[in-house]
Amino acid sequence: MSAWFIGLWNGFVSAFNSTFILEGRWRWFVSGLGYTLLISLFAVLLGLILGILAALGKLSKFKVLKAISGVYVDIIRGTPTMVQLLIIYYIIFANIPIAKWFVGVIAFGINSGAYIAEIVRGGILSINIGQTEAGRSLGLTHAQTMVSIIMPQAIKNILPALANEFIVLIKETAVIGMVSNIDLVGAARKVQSLTYDFAFPLISIAVIYYVVIKILSTILNKLEARLRKSDRR
Repeated sequence: MSAWFIGLWNGFVSAFNSTFILEGRWRWFVSGLGYTLLISLFAVLLGLILGILAALGKLSKFKVLKAISGVYVDIIRGTPTMVQLLIIYYIIFANIPIAKWFVGVIAFGINSGAYIAEIVRGGILSINIGQTEAGRSLGLTHAQTMVSIIMPQAIKNILPALANEFIVLIKETAVIGMVSNIDLVGAARKVQSLTYDFAFPLISIAVIYYVVIKILSTILNKLEARLRKSDRR
């Protein structure tokens, strides 16, 4: 048993050394994690803008806006994220010099916007119609009522769902490794090409993803609990 354990430990040390220590390869994973978080953050911000616009469009009385928003949400939600990324990278930006991480922001932002649109739309519809009627009775326009009364309440209701979308987006950005080696998956692929060890780099980034997601989930759960506590006051 001891010989087996020693062999296992030596194998782990060797794999760890070749994956992270040798030639400072740990820097690839640190850089990859940075790009993963950077793409996720800006993508969710872009998605939030697109999602709010699409949600308002679907709730609009103008048929053209409602149709455009509906088509956008339907197409994006009905096609795989990886296919959308490949289309944007290899077709739309094929001949345009643009940073690969920014292509990821655009692709994942557009994808996230469709899901956020439904989150925001549900949040707006959850607000009692009496709130709108009260705003209109005070002389506010529909737009003023939406901005000043409805949206602040809706955002508070949908914040947990938006936080969850950010966490999901961090995991989804792994597919950017299909077009670039700038993220965590790309770091693992570069190590694999040198060591021919496919297991340890993949397990390593799985652990990194899990730790990052666990930390963010804990922070967001505490934020949500604080918001609920303020609602009970």
